Amino acid sequence: MGFFDKLKQGLTKTKESINDKINNVFKNFRKVDEELLEELEEALIMSDVGMETSMKIIENLRDKIKTDKIEDAEQVKQALRSQMQEILDSVDSELKLKTTPSVILVVGVNGVGKTTSIGKIANNLKKDGKKVVIAAADTFRAAAVEQLEIWANRAGCQIVKRNEGTDPASVVFDAIKITKQENADVLIIDTAGRLHNKKYLMDELIKIKKIVERELPDASKETLMVLDATTGQNAILQVKAFKEAVNIDGLILTKLDGTSKGGAVIGIVSENNLPIKFIGVGEQIDDMQKFNSTDFVNSII
Repeated sequence: MGFFDKLKQGLTKTKESINDKINNVFKNFRKVDEELLEELEEALIMSDVGMETSMKIIENLRDKIKTDKIEDAEQVKQALRSQMQEILDSVDSELKLKTTPSVILVVGVNGVGKTTSIGKIANNLKKDGKKVVIAAADTFRAAAVEQLEIWANRAGCQIVKRNEGTDPASVVFDAIKITKQENADVLIIDTAGRLHNKKYLMDELIKIKKIVERELPDASKETLMVLDATTGQNAILQVKAFKEAVNIDGLILTKLDGTSKGGAVIGIVSENNLPIKFIGVGEQIDDMQKFNSTDFVNSII
């Protein structure tokens, strides 16, 4: 099964949720008027797109209908797809790995699928011909290092690890040294599941970033936050909380195959002005790919 087919299958619950609500609006379609737009706005809000983003989409749709003199239901639907895609395309989802080595720092709260995401991304990069080193800098959580090692082995990538409780910044320092020695293309750094109110964890993250800046000043660096798609609107709040503490370049969305709340993707991008860089729709090592807005929109409407 190709990734687009996996995406379509994985987004079945989201598609049913959004399509059912939008089709119900069009079922009673008589003409393109304010009542139709209000019902569409409500359908988007109920589909976890979020109030602010839904209002923005409908406002733009209203203008488009007026400008293009749209009177046909199918054209309204097509214009709705275009508005969603415009939001997703308003930010650059391309992974910036222009130097050798480049660094990907992965953050996110515990339980969102951070460890598995790192393994899958490492596998993805390795298939692209890149040599990848993984730094197991989540030394706070029991079994975090062991779990990451399993995924690193599956991806066929070198892992740099130390004992539980070791200073995470020292693990990163060692990993940078090995990355240079091995002439690796990408260093992926795992970090502890940081909650925005845990100041010592945030301080540790700042320390890690300082070491990366000091040891690899000219390297391309991406800080990616892992989000669990099943949390819907809560994911938007999570990103806002993290952005107050650390500069985030993009998002990794997991567990889309188990939720009807995939519509939140559009709200997450719109309200945080951040791109989705990777999307996961399954448990297998190759079930994560770079995000494609066209495929995503076509899969849900």
